Amino acid sequence: MRAGVNPRTIGVPDLRSGAQRLDVRFIQFDNMVLELLQYREADQPMGSAKSFAEPVEHMSPAFPRMMHICFYVRDDVDFNKFIADLEAESARRGMTQVRANRTIRVMTEAERKATPRSANTNRVTAEPSNGWELIYCKGPEGEQLEFVKALGPVKQRFSEALAKRQQTIVR
Repeated sequence: MRAGVNPRTIGVPDLRSGAQRLDVRFIQFDNMVLELLQYREADQPMGSAKSFAEPVEHMSPAFPRMMHICFYVRDDVDFNKFIADLEAESARRGMTQVRANRTIRVMTEAERKATPRSANTNRVTAEPSNGWELIYCKGPEGEQLEFVKALGPVKQRFSEALAKRQQTIVR
């Protein structure tokens, strides 16, 4: 986030200062994980129905109440190449509005296109989410798409949770 910019003015939760919180819960099935997110004011109890802010005109896909669908991408896929290919193939098929966010600030479409391929992927390195790689993208009708990879520590946590659940089922 750029210094001096109030995250609320651009529709992004202020998680860094602690003013808002993000609660994340995962429901794991045999071959998929469903992620449920809730942003809230830090003084609101977990599970509260009150979101941290009203929608604004220009908002991040991470904004509360901003519907999106998330797709898991295998960990052997080059994420930066994946999103470059997705944008190129979408444009080739006439869906020029399919665009991924970048991890660096750009002001024009030309600047966005000129960013290095490595700016496609958001890598999370802080606990407890260390190991997530994320890409947010606008779909052909403006819908928010999220692509994720679970690597390292976060992937290990999922594996351990699945093993524990399977042990419980077997007993």
